[in-house]
Formats: sequence, C-alpha cells, structure tokens
Amino acid sequence: MKNLFMIFGNPVGHSKSPLMHNMAFDALNIESCYSRYLLEDGERLRDKFISLGLKGANITVPHKEWAYRACDELDEFALKVGSVNTIVKRGDKLYGYNTDALGFLKAIDEFDGIKKVLFLGAGGTAQSTSVILKDSGYDVTILNRSSSRLQKYKEQGFECYTYDEFEVEDFDLIVNMTSAGLSDDNLPAPKELLDTIVPRAKACVDVIYGKETPFLRLAKEYKKPTKDGLDMLIYQGVIAFEHFCEYEYSFEQILPFMKKAFELD
Repeated sequence: MKNLFMIFGNPVGHSKSPLMHNMAFDALNIESCYSRYLLEDGERLRDKFISLGLKGANITVPHKEWAYRACDELDEFALKVGSVNTIVKRGDKLYGYNTDALGFLKAIDEFDGIKKVLFLGAGGTAQSTSVILKDSGYDVTILNRSSSRLQKYKEQGFECYTYDEFEVEDFDLIVNMTSAGLSDDNLPAPKELLDTIVPRAKACVDVIYGKETPFLRLAKEYKKPTKDGLDMLIYQGVIAFEHFCEYEYSFEQILPFMKKAFELD
C-alpha cells in the first residue's frame, strides 16, 4: 500500500511540491504519492492529517504556526522558532520539523565571504531564517517599514531598524524577505535607500522564485551576484524528503530528481 503525503496551504494550487516529491518517489522506486490540499482553517490541520491517513505533509502559508501546534514532538529548531513546515507520522505521534531555514542556509552557503546579512522585511520567512543564520555565526540585521513587527526580533537580540532609523553601513548579503515584486513591480524598500546599500554589498538574494524581481534587476544593474528563491525551495524540499523517507536516502541522492521538476517548465 502506498504511503500518502500532502501539502497543506491557502493558496496551494501553485505549489511545486507535488511535482518535486513525486518525481523523487518515482525515480527512487518508492511506493508513495504526494498531493495537495487547500486548507482554509489551520485549526483543522491535525484532524485532516489523520483522517486522510497521511504518512507525512508539508505546510505552507498561512498554517505553519498551526502545524507547530498540531505536533506531538518537535525537533529542537522547530521548537525554537515556533514554526513547522514538515510533519511526519511515526506510530501514533506527529513529529514536526522546519526545513525552510535549513534550505535557505544551504542556498546562501554557496556565496563566499558572507558574514553580515541584511534582511529586508520582518515577516514569517524572516523569523526562522534569522534564527538559523544567527545560530550559524552570521551577523543579521532586520530592516522593516514599520516598527510593530520588529519587537520580537529585538527580544531575540537582533539589530533592528525602520527606514527612518536606519544608518547606512556595509552588508555582505542583502535579502528580500518580503513579497514585493511577486505580483507587482514594487521594491522591498525605498529605491533611494537601496541605491545606497546595494552597491556596497557582495551579493543579493530574493526569496521569491520563478521570476526576476525588481530587487534582483536593481542588484544586477550594480553587477552584484544574485540568487532567487529556487534553490531554497528545492533544498527545503530535499530535507523534508529525507524526513519522509526516514533518512534512507542522502541529500545528494534526492537532489537531482527534485531539480528535474523545474526542468519541465
């Protein structure tokens, strides 16, 4: 009998996860199937997971905090950031993990000489990634339009600024953590501010994938190395797959099959 896996989210129709995971299952001859589920009420996540008879699931926005609450056991990092994007059922218990941040960490590891990192935006994606970068020895600063979202970062010891408070300094890596440019032509911060910090950076990253955002175009105008969110997406998927298959397959074994999902576009 096939194990069933799923991604929960709202919206979820655009997700590449089913294609990524099914290609890996197929290539590795694993009797499993991965689908998607539009979940409007995150509070129902645990009940839905169990009623569908799932072996595992990924969770995307806006349900990652509900996924955290749905689990019986949490790994150390998921416990620390209060957010889960991967659940695996073992026996009668649901085990929760956060692979988003690990995927991001591996993606930026490919840049040389990165120490000081500036995040543009203080939303959910920034939460887990800021913590894992700090734990890994990076110096992370958060820059956000308003101060309301910055308090939790300040409590965790991060340097935090609004646009009005920010004083220009050098950063090795600048990361767009906002949705600016996803479905519009907006920049993640005022252009005059970006025009002062991007030229001084070593590289720029956007967590949005599948398109060249205005932020990445600006970085390329200044001849900076860039990366979109595709590697982060693939890497977090590979790490989730490792959990799903109880670590029977290595990252290197899984990676080429998940990459093929994007060669079909």
